[in-house]
Amino acid sequence: MSLENFENSLIGESPELNSVVWAAKITAASDVTVLIQGESGSGKEVFAKLIHNGSQRSSQKLVSVNCAAIPETLAESMLFGHIKGSFTGAIANQQGYIQSADKGTLFLDEIGELSLSLQAKLLRFLESSECQKVGSTCTEKVDVRVIVASNRDLRAEIKKGNFREDLFYRLHIVPLEIPPLRERTGDIQLLLKHFNATLAAQYDVKPAVYSKSALKRLKGYSWPGNVRELRNFCERMSILLAGRTIEVENLPAEIKNVQKPVQNSIVSLPESGLSLEALEIELIQQALDKASGNRSRAARLLGLTRDTLLYRMKKYTLN
Repeated sequence: MSLENFENSLIGESPELNSVVWAAKITAASDVTVLIQGESGSGKEVFAKLIHNGSQRSSQKLVSVNCAAIPETLAESMLFGHIKGSFTGAIANQQGYIQSADKGTLFLDEIGELSLSLQAKLLRFLESSECQKVGSTCTEKVDVRVIVASNRDLRAEIKKGNFREDLFYRLHIVPLEIPPLRERTGDIQLLLKHFNATLAAQYDVKPAVYSKSALKRLKGYSWPGNVRELRNFCERMSILLAGRTIEVENLPAEIKNVQKPVQNSIVSLPESGLSLEALEIELIQQALDKASGNRSRAARLLGLTRDTLLYRMKKYTLN
Protein backbone atom coordinates (compact mmCIF):
# COMPACT_ATOMS: atom_id res chain seq x y z
CA MET A 1 0.00 0.00 0.00
CA SER A 2 1.39 3.40 -0.98
CA LEU A 3 1.48 6.22 1.56
CA GLU A 4 -1.12 8.06 -0.52
CA ASN A 5 -3.48 5.08 -0.47
CA PHE A 6 -2.82 4.69 3.26
CA GLU A 7 -4.02 8.23 3.92
CA ASN A 8 -6.97 7.95 1.55
CA SER A 9 -8.21 4.87 3.40
CA LEU A 10 -9.17 7.00 6.41
CA ILE A 11 -12.12 9.38 6.40
CA GLY A 12 -11.29 12.73 7.94
CA GLU A 13 -9.32 15.93 7.51
CA SER A 14 -9.02 17.14 11.10
CA PRO A 15 -5.53 17.92 12.41
CA GLU A 16 -6.21 15.64 15.39
CA LEU A 17 -6.67 12.67 13.04
CA ASN A 18 -3.99 13.70 10.56
CA SER A 19 -1.27 13.76 13.22
CA VAL A 20 -2.03 10.12 14.11
CA VAL A 21 -2.21 9.13 10.43
CA TRP A 22 1.21 10.68 9.84
CA ALA A 23 2.72 8.72 12.75
CA ALA A 24 1.03 5.50 11.59
CA LYS A 25 2.38 5.88 8.04
CA ILE A 26 5.92 6.26 9.33
CA THR A 27 5.45 3.34 11.71
CA ALA A 28 4.07 1.06 8.99
CA ALA A 29 7.38 1.14 7.14
CA SER A 30 9.25 -0.30 10.14
CA ASP A 31 8.81 -3.52 12.08
CA VAL A 32 8.43 -1.93 15.50
CA THR A 33 5.84 -2.93 18.09
CA VAL A 34 2.88 -0.53 18.17
CA LEU A 35 0.50 0.34 21.01
CA ILE A 36 -2.79 1.84 19.80
CA GLN A 37 -4.92 3.50 22.44
CA GLY A 38 -8.36 5.00 22.07
CA GLU A 39 -11.96 4.72 23.13
CA SER A 40 -14.19 1.89 21.99
CA GLY A 41 -15.34 2.43 18.41
CA SER A 42 -12.68 5.03 17.60
CA GLY A 43 -10.99 2.93 14.90
CA LYS A 44 -8.12 1.07 16.58
CA GLU A 45 -8.54 -2.06 14.46
CA VAL A 46 -8.76 0.07 11.29
CA PHE A 47 -5.36 1.55 12.11
CA ALA A 48 -3.92 -1.90 12.86
CA LYS A 49 -5.06 -3.18 9.45
CA LEU A 50 -3.68 -0.12 7.67
CA ILE A 51 -0.31 -0.45 9.42
CA HIS A 52 -0.13 -4.11 8.40
CA ASN A 53 -1.19 -3.38 4.81
CA GLY A 54 1.40 -0.59 4.58
CA SER A 55 4.22 -2.78 5.90
CA GLN A 56 6.64 -5.20 4.28
CA ARG A 57 4.55 -8.01 5.76
CA SER A 58 1.41 -7.04 3.82
CA SER A 59 1.56 -10.20 1.68
CA GLN A 60 1.40 -12.33 4.85
CA LYS A 61 -1.42 -12.90 7.31
CA LEU A 62 -2.83 -10.40 9.78
CA VAL A 63 -4.14 -12.41 12.73
CA SER A 64 -6.55 -10.38 14.87
CA VAL A 65 -7.33 -11.51 18.41
CA ASN A 66 -9.88 -9.97 20.77
CA CYS A 67 -8.26 -10.69 24.14
CA ALA A 68 -11.50 -9.86 25.96
CA ALA A 69 -13.25 -12.73 24.17
CA ILE A 70 -10.70 -15.44 25.07
CA PRO A 71 -11.76 -17.68 28.00
CA GLU A 72 -9.12 -17.28 30.71
CA THR A 73 -8.70 -21.06 31.07
CA LEU A 74 -7.87 -21.40 27.36
CA ALA A 75 -6.00 -18.16 26.81
CA GLU A 76 -2.47 -19.57 26.99
CA SER A 77 -3.31 -22.47 24.68
CA MET A 78 -5.07 -20.19 22.18
CA LEU A 79 -2.15 -17.75 22.05
CA PHE A 80 0.83 -20.11 22.26
CA GLY A 81 -0.66 -23.43 21.11
CA HIS A 82 -0.56 -26.81 22.85
CA ILE A 83 0.58 -30.37 22.26
CA LYS A 84 -1.54 -33.50 22.31
CA GLY A 85 -2.39 -34.70 25.81
CA SER A 86 -1.25 -31.53 27.58
CA PHE A 87 -4.68 -31.12 29.16
CA THR A 88 -8.13 -32.69 29.03
CA GLY A 89 -9.52 -32.21 25.55
CA ALA A 90 -6.13 -31.68 23.89
CA ILE A 91 -6.61 -34.50 21.38
CA ALA A 92 -4.06 -33.19 18.86
CA ASN A 93 -1.19 -30.74 18.51
CA GLN A 94 -2.52 -27.25 17.94
CA GLN A 95 -0.89 -24.04 16.77
CA GLY A 96 -1.67 -20.84 18.64
CA TYR A 97 -2.46 -17.41 17.23
CA ILE A 98 1.21 -16.47 17.50
CA GLN A 99 2.41 -19.34 15.31
CA SER A 100 -0.46 -18.70 12.87
CA ALA A 101 0.86 -15.16 12.38
CA ASP A 102 4.42 -16.29 11.57
CA LYS A 103 6.03 -13.91 9.01
CA GLY A 104 2.97 -11.68 9.35
CA THR A 105 1.34 -9.45 11.96
CA LEU A 106 -0.40 -10.32 15.23
CA PHE A 107 -2.98 -7.79 16.41
CA LEU A 108 -3.97 -8.17 20.08
CA ASP A 109 -7.02 -6.03 20.76
CA GLU A 110 -7.97 -5.17 24.36
CA ILE A 111 -4.54 -6.23 25.63
CA GLY A 112 -5.47 -5.02 29.12
CA GLU A 113 -7.82 -8.00 29.51
CA LEU A 114 -5.00 -10.56 29.63
CA SER A 115 -4.17 -12.06 33.03
CA LEU A 116 -0.89 -11.08 34.71
CA SER A 117 0.57 -14.57 34.19
CA LEU A 118 -0.18 -14.44 30.49
CA GLN A 119 1.23 -10.92 30.30
CA ALA A 120 4.51 -12.32 31.65
CA LYS A 121 4.58 -15.00 28.92
CA LEU A 122 3.79 -12.41 26.25
CA LEU A 123 6.62 -10.21 27.51
CA ARG A 124 9.03 -13.14 27.28
CA PHE A 125 7.93 -13.77 23.69
CA LEU A 126 8.34 -10.10 22.73
CA GLU A 127 11.87 -10.06 24.13
CA SER A 128 13.05 -13.37 22.66
CA SER A 129 10.71 -14.10 19.70
CA GLU A 130 10.44 -17.58 21.22
CA CYS A 131 7.24 -19.21 22.39
CA GLN A 132 6.51 -22.49 24.12
CA LYS A 133 3.36 -24.50 23.53
CA VAL A 134 1.39 -25.68 26.55
CA GLY A 135 2.74 -29.10 27.58
CA SER A 136 5.95 -28.78 25.55
CA THR A 137 9.50 -28.58 26.89
CA CYS A 138 10.79 -26.98 23.68
CA THR A 139 10.63 -23.42 22.44
CA GLU A 140 10.28 -22.29 18.84
CA LYS A 141 11.23 -19.09 17.06
CA VAL A 142 8.39 -17.17 15.49
CA ASP A 143 8.82 -14.10 13.29
CA VAL A 144 5.86 -11.85 14.12
CA ARG A 145 5.24 -8.12 14.14
CA VAL A 146 3.01 -7.29 17.12
CA ILE A 147 0.41 -4.53 17.28
CA VAL A 148 -1.68 -4.19 20.43
CA ALA A 149 -4.62 -1.97 21.35
CA SER A 150 -6.52 -0.97 24.46
CA ASN A 151 -9.42 1.29 25.36
CA ARG A 152 -8.15 1.38 28.94
CA ASP A 153 -5.64 3.78 30.46
CA LEU A 154 -2.83 1.25 30.88
CA ARG A 155 -0.85 3.55 33.17
CA ALA A 156 -3.83 3.61 35.52
CA GLU A 157 -4.10 -0.18 35.23
CA ILE A 158 -0.43 -0.46 36.27
CA LYS A 159 -1.17 1.54 39.43
CA LYS A 160 -4.12 -0.75 40.19
CA GLY A 161 -1.88 -3.80 39.80
CA ASN A 162 -3.78 -5.06 36.73
CA PHE A 163 -1.06 -4.55 34.13
CA ARG A 164 2.66 -5.25 34.17
CA GLU A 165 4.81 -2.14 34.00
CA ASP A 166 7.63 -3.94 32.18
CA LEU A 167 5.21 -5.15 29.51
CA PHE A 168 3.78 -1.65 29.13
CA TYR A 169 7.20 -0.17 28.39
CA ARG A 170 8.00 -3.03 25.99
CA LEU A 171 4.79 -2.22 24.09
CA HIS A 172 5.07 1.56 24.41
CA ILE A 173 7.74 1.93 21.70
CA VAL A 174 5.44 3.70 19.26
CA PRO A 175 2.19 4.76 20.94
CA LEU A 176 -0.68 5.93 18.74
CA GLU A 177 -3.62 7.60 20.46
CA ILE A 178 -6.76 7.72 18.31
CA PRO A 179 -8.80 10.87 19.04
CA PRO A 180 -12.46 10.32 19.95
CA LEU A 181 -15.02 11.59 17.45
CA ARG A 182 -16.09 14.41 19.78
CA GLU A 183 -12.59 15.90 19.41
CA ARG A 184 -12.82 15.96 15.62
CA THR A 185 -16.37 17.08 14.94
CA GLY A 186 -15.21 18.63 11.66
CA ASP A 187 -14.98 15.09 10.28
CA ILE A 188 -18.60 14.17 11.09
CA GLN A 189 -20.01 15.53 7.81
CA LEU A 190 -17.38 13.65 5.78
CA LEU A 191 -18.11 10.43 7.65
CA LEU A 192 -21.87 10.87 7.15
CA LYS A 193 -21.37 11.32 3.41
CA HIS A 194 -19.10 8.28 3.20
CA PHE A 195 -21.31 5.95 5.24
CA ASN A 196 -24.53 7.11 3.56
CA ALA A 197 -23.12 6.45 0.09
CA THR A 198 -21.65 3.07 1.08
CA LEU A 199 -24.81 1.87 2.86
CA ALA A 200 -27.13 3.15 0.12
CA ALA A 201 -25.17 1.04 -2.38
CA GLN A 202 -25.21 -1.94 -0.01
CA TYR A 203 -29.00 -1.82 0.46
CA ASP A 204 -29.73 -0.57 -3.08
CA VAL A 205 -31.58 2.54 -1.87
CA LYS A 206 -31.23 6.27 -2.36
CA PRO A 207 -29.00 7.89 0.27
CA ALA A 208 -30.61 10.01 2.96
CA VAL A 209 -29.68 13.69 3.24
CA TYR A 210 -29.56 15.88 6.35
CA SER A 211 -31.07 19.28 6.96
CA LYS A 212 -28.82 22.01 8.34
CA SER A 213 -30.52 21.83 11.75
CA ALA A 214 -30.15 18.03 11.90
CA LEU A 215 -26.50 18.26 10.89
CA LYS A 216 -25.88 20.87 13.59
CA ARG A 217 -27.45 18.55 16.20
CA LEU A 218 -25.31 15.64 14.98
CA LYS A 219 -22.16 17.75 15.31
CA GLY A 220 -23.17 18.76 18.84
CA TYR A 221 -23.66 15.17 20.02
CA SER A 222 -20.79 13.61 21.99
CA TRP A 223 -20.81 10.22 20.15
CA PRO A 224 -19.72 8.04 23.11
CA GLY A 225 -19.54 5.05 20.72
CA ASN A 226 -17.38 7.07 18.33
CA VAL A 227 -17.17 6.19 14.62
CA ARG A 228 -18.82 2.80 15.19
CA GLU A 229 -21.86 4.51 16.71
CA LEU A 230 -22.00 6.99 13.81
CA ARG A 231 -21.85 4.18 11.28
CA ASN A 232 -24.65 2.30 13.04
CA PHE A 233 -26.72 5.50 13.09
CA CYS A 234 -26.20 5.93 9.34
CA GLU A 235 -27.26 2.33 8.73
CA ARG A 236 -30.48 2.90 10.71
CA MET A 237 -31.25 6.04 8.70
CA SER A 238 -30.45 4.26 5.41
CA ILE A 239 -32.97 1.54 6.22
CA LEU A 240 -35.77 3.58 7.80
CA LEU A 241 -35.50 6.89 5.93
CA ALA A 242 -33.90 6.03 2.59
CA GLY A 243 -33.90 8.95 0.15
CA ARG A 244 -35.54 11.34 2.59
CA THR A 245 -34.34 14.59 4.11
CA ILE A 246 -33.68 13.91 7.76
CA GLU A 247 -34.85 16.63 10.14
CA VAL A 248 -34.18 17.02 13.87
CA GLU A 249 -37.44 15.25 14.73
CA ASN A 250 -36.22 12.16 12.83
CA LEU A 251 -33.09 11.81 14.97
CA PRO A 252 -32.84 9.28 17.82
CA ALA A 253 -33.89 10.63 21.23
CA GLU A 254 -30.35 10.54 22.65
CA ILE A 255 -29.22 12.89 19.85
CA LYS A 256 -32.39 14.95 19.43
CA ASN A 257 -32.72 15.75 23.12
CA VAL A 258 -29.08 16.39 23.89
CA GLN A 259 -28.57 19.43 26.09
CA LYS A 260 -25.28 21.14 26.60
CA PRO A 261 -24.51 21.29 30.33
CA VAL A 262 -24.51 24.71 31.91
CA GLN A 263 -21.01 25.42 33.17
CA ASN A 264 -19.63 28.18 35.30
CA SER A 265 -17.23 30.32 33.33
CA ILE A 266 -13.58 29.75 34.22
CA VAL A 267 -12.32 32.60 32.04
CA SER A 268 -13.56 36.17 32.08
CA LEU A 269 -13.30 37.96 28.75
CA PRO A 270 -11.98 41.49 29.33
CA GLU A 271 -13.78 44.42 27.72
CA SER A 272 -10.72 45.11 25.57
CA GLY A 273 -10.78 41.53 24.22
CA LEU A 274 -7.85 39.12 24.07
CA SER A 275 -5.79 36.98 21.71
CA LEU A 276 -7.16 33.43 21.68
CA GLU A 277 -3.85 32.19 20.28
CA ALA A 278 -1.87 33.83 23.08
CA LEU A 279 -4.28 32.36 25.66
CA GLU A 280 -3.87 28.86 24.22
CA ILE A 281 -0.08 29.18 24.23
CA GLU A 282 -0.15 30.36 27.86
CA LEU A 283 -2.39 27.45 28.94
CA ILE A 284 -0.19 24.91 27.15
CA GLN A 285 2.90 26.31 28.83
CA GLN A 286 1.20 26.27 32.25
CA ALA A 287 0.13 22.64 31.74
CA LEU A 288 3.67 21.63 30.75
CA ASP A 289 5.06 23.41 33.83
CA LYS A 290 2.56 21.69 36.14
CA ALA A 291 3.35 18.32 34.54
CA SER A 292 7.11 18.90 34.80
CA GLY A 293 7.40 18.59 31.05
CA ASN A 294 5.49 15.28 30.84
CA ARG A 295 3.46 15.78 27.67
CA SER A 296 0.98 12.98 28.31
CA ARG A 297 0.15 14.44 31.75
CA ALA A 298 -0.03 17.96 30.31
CA ALA A 299 -2.47 16.75 27.66
CA ARG A 300 -4.70 15.25 30.35
CA LEU A 301 -4.67 18.53 32.29
CA LEU A 302 -5.92 20.30 29.17
CA GLY A 303 -8.48 17.62 28.28
CA LEU A 304 -6.61 16.79 25.06
CA THR A 305 -5.08 13.67 23.56
CA ARG A 306 -1.29 13.58 23.58
CA ASP A 307 -1.19 13.78 19.78
CA THR A 308 -3.46 16.83 19.76
CA LEU A 309 -1.18 18.56 22.27
CA LEU A 310 1.88 17.70 20.18
CA TYR A 311 0.16 19.07 17.08
CA ARG A 312 -0.62 22.36 18.86
CA MET A 313 2.89 22.61 20.28
CA LYS A 314 4.25 22.17 16.78
CA LYS A 315 1.78 24.75 15.47
CA TYR A 316 3.03 27.35 17.97
CA THR A 317 6.67 26.14 17.82
CA LEU A 318 6.70 25.32 21.53
CA ASN A 319 9.38 23.02 22.92
